[in-house]
Amino acid sequence: MRKAWQGSIVAIVTPFNIDGSIDYTAFDNLIDFHLKNETDGIVVCGTTGEAATLTKMEYAELIKHTVEKVNKRIPVIAGSGTNSTSEAIENSCLAESLGVDAILVVSPYYNKPTRKGLKDYFSQISTAVTVPIILYNVPGRTAGNIPADLVVELATEFENIVGIKEASGNLEQMACILRDKPSDFMVFSGDDALAFQAVCMGADGVISVVANLIPKEFHNLMLAASKGDLAKSKEIYFKYLRLIQLCFIESNPIPVKTGLAIMNKLSEEFRSPMSVMMDENRILLVNEITKLKMI
Repeated sequence: MRKAWQGSIVAIVTPFNIDGSIDYTAFDNLIDFHLKNETDGIVVCGTTGEAATLTKMEYAELIKHTVEKVNKRIPVIAGSGTNSTSEAIENSCLAESLGVDAILVVSPYYNKPTRKGLKDYFSQISTAVTVPIILYNVPGRTAGNIPADLVVELATEFENIVGIKEASGNLEQMACILRDKPSDFMVFSGDDALAFQAVCMGADGVISVVANLIPKEFHNLMLAASKGDLAKSKEIYFKYLRLIQLCFIESNPIPVKTGLAIMNKLSEEFRSPMSVMMDENRILLVNEITKLKMI
């Protein structure tokens, strides 16, 4: 039986100190913020968490810390995919040993594997672990798409492949997955701006960037949409649509971390090659956060 998770799962940022180390005080405060505001799950060491810049030791420590801090109150999902199958297996086994509830496995970036290569990659990871696996399709970052029929094939053949974060931006592709998938296979939008529409089509929720800033509101949006409350869903969605758009005006996680800094929840520190937000875009974000009375 596959796990059944729903709602707004935050792809949590990784706060840094001025010396470049992980700011665990700010990180714990962010987790408390999400628990208080009904976030339905946490993805740690994902793209939004600048995982590509973490050392192996930091990766393990951050996952372990998150699992212990959350203490089973909501699901903890660790990003573990890379462009090397052997390294992705190593990350996945490590995350499983640290007690995560699931792993989020992105398709290999840069390599641009064929359909067969993609199936081999996910198959080998699935065979190496027993922890539930959520596939992650984000062609804008990986330069390759996981075809809908391959998603359904993997979901059918492997019991521990339990869901997908679908961030192709293509609602038709998502619709095909929703139509053809096993009944207990979970589908999460990976695009905040399409999460409302995805849930209206039958998706289970979202793995969200903007939920870092508005956890309660995105939880409420997903809940209303899942219940078919169109009026409430539209009200929340259109209220925060501009904020969602601004969270992607520059490469993620630059805008969302800047927003959290504006809200005094962390220091405005990034790991290179991420850098501070351009002044003109920062002004737009400050104005929207102020307009929404988030500070």
